[in-house]
Formats: sequence, C-alpha cells, structure tokens
Amino acid sequence: MSLKLKIRLGIALLLTLLLGLGGYTILTIQRLSVGAQHAQQANFRSLEYGEQMLSALEQLREQPTLGPPLAQLRHALTREAANITEAGELELVDTLTQHVADYQRLVDDRAPNTQQLATLHLLQAETHRMMQLNAKTFNHQTRAAATTATQARGMVGLLLLLSVAVGLALVVRLPRIVLRPLRRLRADVEDVASPGPTTTVFIAKNDEVGAVALALNRAFGYMQDQRSVTRAALATERSRLESLIEHLDEGLLLLDPERCVLLANPVARELLGRTAADLVGQRAEDLSRESSLLRDLFQPLLAQHSVRAEETLPPVLLTITRPDGEVAYYQLTVNHIVSRNRETARTEFVGHILSLRNVSDFKKLDEVKSNFLATVSHELKTPLASINLSLMLLQDERTDPEERLRIADGIRDETQRLLGMVGQLLAVSRLDAGAGIQLDLQPITLSAVVEYATDTVQPQLDDKELQLRVELPAGLSTARADVEKTTWVLINLLANAIRYSPRGAVLTVRAVQYPEQLEISVQDCGPGIPAEYHERIFQRFAQIPNASGHKGGSGLGLSISREFITAQGGRLWVESTPGEGSQFRFTLPRAS
Repeated sequence: MSLKLKIRLGIALLLTLLLGLGGYTILTIQRLSVGAQHAQQANFRSLEYGEQMLSALEQLREQPTLGPPLAQLRHALTREAANITEAGELELVDTLTQHVADYQRLVDDRAPNTQQLATLHLLQAETHRMMQLNAKTFNHQTRAAATTATQARGMVGLLLLLSVAVGLALVVRLPRIVLRPLRRLRADVEDVASPGPTTTVFIAKNDEVGAVALALNRAFGYMQDQRSVTRAALATERSRLESLIEHLDEGLLLLDPERCVLLANPVARELLGRTAADLVGQRAEDLSRESSLLRDLFQPLLAQHSVRAEETLPPVLLTITRPDGEVAYYQLTVNHIVSRNRETARTEFVGHILSLRNVSDFKKLDEVKSNFLATVSHELKTPLASINLSLMLLQDERTDPEERLRIADGIRDETQRLLGMVGQLLAVSRLDAGAGIQLDLQPITLSAVVEYATDTVQPQLDDKELQLRVELPAGLSTARADVEKTTWVLINLLANAIRYSPRGAVLTVRAVQYPEQLEISVQDCGPGIPAEYHERIFQRFAQIPNASGHKGGSGLGLSISREFITAQGGRLWVESTPGEGSQFRFTLPRAS
C-alpha cells in the first residue's frame, strides 16, 4: 500500500466519522424537534383547552345562568374536538359534548340548581379525565424525548470519542508511517555513502519510498561504476606518479602543512642515510636535531615563521659527503604546494616539496673552468712575457746579428705556441656552437704523419734531452683519415708525453696494423694515470691530481683529439698504471 493511499484512507476515515457524528446529531435534533412540536400541537394544546373549559365551568358553578362562560366552554370544547390525537380522547369529547348539551337543556328548562350543579360537576370530572389523558401522553413523550436525548448524547459522545481516537491515532501514526520509511531510507543512504561494504539501499515496501530507494540504487550503481573507473584511473596515475618519483634522479621529500614527512624517494633516502621508516611520519623539527645534514636540509623551511603560497624560497647549495668519501654538491629547492578549492574558489596551502638536485658536475665544471682560466692565463702570460722580453732585446742596438736571429726564432716558437692554444679554443668554440668537424678524408701514409709530427716536436725533445723511438712495421698500409687533424692529434699526444716525462727518458711511437684498422700509440715514462681518471682526462677542462708537480695544460687537447679521432671513425683511449707511465692509443680505418 502506498503512502499516498494510507494518508487518504486515514483522512477519509476521520472525515467519515465526523460526517457520521454530524449526521446523527442533526437527525436526533430533528427528531426531538418534531416530537416537541407534536407534543405541543397534540397534548399541550389539549391541556390548554381543558384549562379554558375548567375556568368556564368554575364561572358557571358560581352563576349557572351566566351566558359568556357557557359560550367559552363550547368554544374550548369545539377546539378540543378538532385536536383529538390520543386513543379514548374522542369518546371523552363526545361525552363532554353530550353533557354540555344536557346542561344547556337544563338551563333552558330552568331545572333545579342541584341538577345543573351535578351536570357541571360531571363536566369537570370529564374535563379532568381528558386533561389527564393528554397530560399522561405529554409526560410519556417528554420522557421519550429525554431518553432519546440521553441516547443521542451517549452516541454523540461515543462517536466523538471514536473520532478523537482516530484523530489521535492519525496524529501519532501518520507521521510515523510517513517518516519511518524516510528515516530508514536516510540511514541506508548514509550507510551507502559512508565507507563500508553496503552498496545498495534496502527496499522494504513497494511504495513511494521504495520507488525513491530504487532510483537511489540506480544512481548509486552508476556512481559505483564511475567510482570504480575513477579508482582505477587514480590507481594508475598514482602508480605512474610513484614510479616517476621512485625513478627520479633527484632527491625528493614531500611534507604536509604541519611539516611532517609524507614521502621520501630512494635518492633522498640514500643521500640522507635513512630508511623510509626513519623519515616518513617524522616532523622536520625532530629530524633536524639528528644530524647536521638534516639540520641544513630543513633549515630554510624551519626558518619560515609563516607560509605564503606565492612565496618562493631561494635555492640552497648543500655539501654532502658520500660514504665513499667523495664530496657531492646538491641544490636544495623548497616549493610550497597549493591547491584550488572548488567549493570556496580559493587557493589553499597543502604542503611542501623539498628537492635535492645533484649539481656536482656543474660545480666541478665551474671549478674546472676557474682552473682553466687560471691555466690559460698562465699559459698566455709566459709566452707573451717571453715575446715582450725578446722584443726588448731586439730593440737593443748592442745585440749582435746572430743573437737577433736566435731571439727571432724564439719569438716564432712562442707565437706558434700561442697560435696553438688559440686554435684549441677556437676548435672548442666551434664544436660547442654545433658547427661540427669539417673533415677531408683521403688515403694517408701514417709514416709521413709520424715523421711530420716528430719533426715538429723535435726542439722540445732536444730541450728535455728525451729520446724518441719510432717503431713502424714495414709495408704499413694507408689509412682513410684527415691528414691535418690526425697530425694535430699525434703532435698533441707527443707534446703531453714530453711534458710529463722526466729528463732523459725514452718516448716510443708505435704503429700496429690490423685487418680493418691501423693503431698508433705514444708511450711515455711519466707518473702514470690512476684508473678512475682514464675517462675523465678526455673531458673538457679536466684536471687530475698530480703529485709529481707537473703543470698541466689547458685541459682541451685530449678532448679535441678524441673528437677528431671519433669523427674519422676511430677510437682514442689510454692505458696507464701509476708509476709506470702512460700509453695513449688511437685507431683509424684502413683505406680500401
């Protein structure tokens, strides 16, 4: 049964009771009114006529011959004869009429007073009987009306009590009938909305609330499907984000608005020397007391007394000593996380992100560039000073011609040295600009390249009293290469070998022939290079620790040499052991 029908039935029942009460009351009042009117017309008037007749008879007893009382008696008796309503009343009226006629005859015959008085006495008795008959009926009708009124009062009271009971029942039950399903529906909806296993609303009855519950179940089913899709998408995005964070090469820490660590990726944990359990859930203030590194890490954040979403803290450079003893430099960046609340249309602060970016290479590059500038300045200063001094000697008229020629040769050598350094810088600038290496590849004879290179460095060999040994196999094939750049590489390798070899040592230039390539090596007797620096020396501006006190070059020669050889399809590398010298080797493809 629907709620609408229940409400209608309840109201209809109450209206039926009220209508029944009203109808019964109206009928009862109507019946009592009719009874009262009947009693008034039938019995009360008969009593009134009897009183008139008795009054007239009293007057006649006092004056038997008086005419008006007799006329009054006849008039009242006539009206009574017209108002006969009770059984036996007609006989009494006929008797009274006969006696009045007898009395009239006695009066007309002038009968003795005793006869007239006896007749009057008989008339009075008959009149009293007539009045008693009507009075008895009137009293009976009055009692019947009282009984009817009493019954009507009881019935009205009963109907009224029943109506009140029904009304109270409707007042109590109707809201409960209407609200109980709604409360149950609300509780079921809250159960579905709250976290838990409940996913549908219970349908108790097939009424309006049941229809609402059915519609809600449909809506909840659709929302459940959408929630499942959303959860799957969120899980996918979360997995993707976690994978991204886990594989970042930067250290990352996520903090909530109360500065409590929510997440620390593997890089950050490794740098801080802490596990995830040691960091996650801990406050920054507490962690900063554990070590100087954590204190430096959280210091920019803890120094802020108030957080403003639009405020950006400047990066901080942290120096971290790794377990292997190597010093690394990390740039700490603190960013505030903000989120826009759609309900309030405001931007809210929700946490912090601390990122640690490894800038060791940039720091080292900066140091290398500083060292490079110092080295280049020194390298440029020395030949310029020598040239300046030589020019002063040339200007001196006391200098003899032979000395002038020697000084001019020295100026030429220093100028060539300067041109070589400037050429290296220009080559690097062209490579950095993306211009590439312009090659003139053609078959070349390596013996000619070796001869030209050794002739070029011969003055330096003589100056340090070094011995140069050249080992070239007979019938050495030609190589496909750029003769100018290959010669430049070999000269650079020989110059480095001369720089780091002790006086009087032996340098060896060796060539080896393979089926598809040719290999040239330069062996020196220098201090050697540790294995961890075998690749670093080929980086630009690279400088390595040198305990022998030898002054390194600009740090560009080996980098440019490797790029020249690589561009020609070959390879340049070093084989060295500390204390046993170094052997630089490079390969070139054979000419077809």
